[in-house]
Amino acid sequence: MFETRALPDRLTSVRDAHAPGARVLDCERDFETLPPALAEDLGLLVDSLEPASYPAAWLPEDAPTLLARYVSSDFTVGMPGDGSVAWTRQTEPPVVLVKPRVEGSPESFVDFLLAEAFVQLGLEVPEQFIGFFEDSYRDLDRAVPLDPNGTYQVAAALYDGWIGLQTRDVFADWHDDHPALADAWQDAGTRLEDRVAGLPRAVARGETDFADATELACAAIKHAIELPAPFAALDTDAYREHGPAYAIRWAEKTFDSLADE
Repeated sequence: MFETRALPDRLTSVRDAHAPGARVLDCERDFETLPPALAEDLGLLVDSLEPASYPAAWLPEDAPTLLARYVSSDFTVGMPGDGSVAWTRQTEPPVVLVKPRVEGSPESFVDFLLAEAFVQLGLEVPEQFIGFFEDSYRDLDRAVPLDPNGTYQVAAALYDGWIGLQTRDVFADWHDDHPALADAWQDAGTRLEDRVAGLPRAVARGETDFADATELACAAIKHAIELPAPFAALDTDAYREHGPAYAIRWAEKTFDSLADE
């Protein structure tokens, strides 16, 4: 299922700077969450496993099954929304997993995704959004009038945006030391600009639901492109500083405003 991925020098230097010792593995097949038996196979490639575990009381009763499994003591690697490259610190050393879906993507973009994973590992942020919101996830659930999967998607997006506020400072400094990675970061942002700018119209016309719009807008934060309202309020130092409390207040105000329209 797993095979060590060789890294070019430009990525080795980023790994050494942000996540020294992290192992990069190609996966034989795509996944959102690895089946337990396959996840445990990682134990053959690392020194130790330490499953993440959080209080079940942090979750609303109707939380998605995969989220409930993640907070339990089960060894759960990967969750919906993780994208083509995922990472975990439930292993020692940490592991970065590259899914087959990256095949066909430009090499420069795949390199950026790997570099981004190293930078995120170096931030020592929680692996999933539940470690960010903790017991306030119930408050977010009350603020977001969507079904459990929609709330999950919004929560994952908000957490992605909060991380992006931190990683983009690193990416912006790559122009001198890692120009190819900086170009890939900038190019990916350029490709998002028109889609992000059109989000309010797409939501108003019913072409995009609000959870999808939040996911796209928050994914754009790390590329430092301009966001339209109401997402622009997430591209702030206040969000970076106050994290979950700010995200919940944003959700409350945003959905109240939508209800009034």
